[in-house]
Amino acid sequence: MTEFITRRRALSATAGLGLAAAMPPWAAAQGARGVDEMALGAEDAAVEVIEYASLTCPHCARFHTDVFGKLKENYIEPGQVRFVMRDVYFDRYGLWAAMIARCGGPERYFGITDRLYRKQSEWARKPEPLEAVAEMKAIGRQAGLSDEQMDACLNDQAWAEALVAEYQKNREADGIDSTPTFVINGEKFSNMPYDDFASTLDEMLAS
Repeated sequence: MTEFITRRRALSATAGLGLAAAMPPWAAAQGARGVDEMALGAEDAAVEVIEYASLTCPHCARFHTDVFGKLKENYIEPGQVRFVMRDVYFDRYGLWAAMIARCGGPERYFGITDRLYRKQSEWARKPEPLEAVAEMKAIGRQAGLSDEQMDACLNDQAWAEALVAEYQKNREADGIDSTPTFVINGEKFSNMPYDDFASTLDEMLAS
């Protein structure tokens, strides 16, 4: 049975980072961070694809490097498909990576997750947590985030708990037990190569 991160484990994971001393004084005054739905494509698209994925999942990384770009070009950008990405947290590295990706807001989220997936082997396999975080933050800096911004996000334990609570709610509602899993117009699918994915979308678009 896959072990998912719990709200209690989320709090201990962020506390274990030891970044509190680096948090800038203005961070506490920024207010509560939201748990935004990260989506691409037209809101009124005929087909909605929800992906449940972990940033530490190798199969998810393969989907995003080999399949997602074609889906974006052929279905999302033309307005046929709305694509929603929902983070799944198996471990603290996946939670921290998602917090950095979300730290840039919806407009930077997909660009940062793309870099995280493409460089997954460089950070997800680090034995030391602070080394892994350093690699994640290097990716965040490439997207225009400052160390102060990322430290404030990673130190936000209330936000971590809210993120985990939201993913637990969605996971239970959709019966998610592995990644990547796709919910396409309410129907659950396992990971697929591009041709199978395209055939599934074409069939739904034609109905």
